[in-house]
Amino acid sequence: MAFTIGKKGFNLEQVTFDHYDISLLARGDGSEIMIQSITKDNLFYMYPADNPNVMEFVYILQGEVICELDGEKVCLGPHDYFTSTNIKEPIHFTVLEDVVYLWVITEPTFYQLSDSITRLKEIVDKVEEKDRYTFKHSERVSEYAVKIAKKLMLSKEKLENLYIASLLHDIGKINTPEEILTKPGKLTDDEFAVIKLHPSDGAEMVKGLYYEGVAGIIEQHHERLNGSGYPHGLKGDEILLEARIIAVSDTFDAMTEDRAYRKAFNMQFAVDELTRLVNTHYDKEVVEAFVEVLKEEGRI
Repeated sequence: MAFTIGKKGFNLEQVTFDHYDISLLARGDGSEIMIQSITKDNLFYMYPADNPNVMEFVYILQGEVICELDGEKVCLGPHDYFTSTNIKEPIHFTVLEDVVYLWVITEPTFYQLSDSITRLKEIVDKVEEKDRYTFKHSERVSEYAVKIAKKLMLSKEKLENLYIASLLHDIGKINTPEEILTKPGKLTDDEFAVIKLHPSDGAEMVKGLYYEGVAGIIEQHHERLNGSGYPHGLKGDEILLEARIIAVSDTFDAMTEDRAYRKAFNMQFAVDELTRLVNTHYDKEVVEAFVEVLKEEGRI
């Protein structure tokens, strides 16, 4: 059970730009509720969504806008509202008087504007710039992870947390010296001890995000089912399912991309290796779901 009261001025996060600001008030099960204000004489648009089932609802609290629809101009003011599902073309609005409206959408949107997530993603980009072999690694891992999660029918909320965690899973490596990240030979015990700090460092860096659970996923993404992983040596169901998904996605991408110390393996070899380590290192259902995805896409 969850019940939250928000007093005037409270929000999960606010982003301010030159002509408008937007506050995230609540989120859950894939939906978000926001308040947006836009100053007079500015434009805004409602765009077609990639997912035709997404619904947007806007309720005007104050101000006035003109909506251009099918060649007609419709004036909307306080207590007017509009909804959108599966539109084919952008719908154009002009603000006549400073406007404030309530915005509800049934898919995650705010993270694309979020200052905190943007700053964290910039840190991940810096990590990947240290080592040319890991360029775009986090984006590929997030792509694999989301596809696996959809196969496993994770809830919308778990899917959101997994997506953000997979994008940021290696953020703690910002503290890892470049000479360790790019070393072409085997790491010493001391060097590996430094590498093993990055999941906990990353978890600490993302604490406070309005995506609850992201820190725990990041901290556990190098744990393995038999307890041989790090940083805590967790076993089996002690490891979050989302972390088990990233473990498979992360390992697959690491194996199928060039590294300073070896050339990339082919995808079938990587899948065979993941399968060999099912139930000791990797979750069987996660690996099987990933194999299904790769077969459907014709990669193996």
